Amino acid sequence: MGSELIIIPIIFGAIFGVFYLYFSTRNKERLALIEKGADASIFMKGKGHTAPIWKVLILNAALLLMGIGIGVFIASLLDSYTSLDEEAVYPATIFFMAGIGLFIGFKMTKDLDKE
Repeated sequence: MGSELIIIPIIFGAIFGVFYLYFSTRNKERLALIEKGADASIFMKGKGHTAPIWKVLILNAALLLMGIGIGVFIASLLDSYTSLDEEAVYPATIFFMAGIGLFIGFKMTKDLDKE
């Protein structure tokens, strides 16, 4: 009963720690570069050529959902026409096709960035 009182603060503490370390080290690196006389334009490098985040999210979500749908369809075909175990076919096919969908989304996102 008392374990959930301990786990929740640990989770929030870990999340806070990760963000704190990320932003504090980034700030220290930037201050060190500025002290050495580096140009401030290096901090903006590569930010002007990326695709809008909403396009990337919609593309990846659409391909993930299509992969899950195709995975369910293929799993039902395999279940109907083969003697494979239903409990193994469905998760394996769904995760495999979802992974393929995300991989295709990654490749298409790289193409969006090139435009």
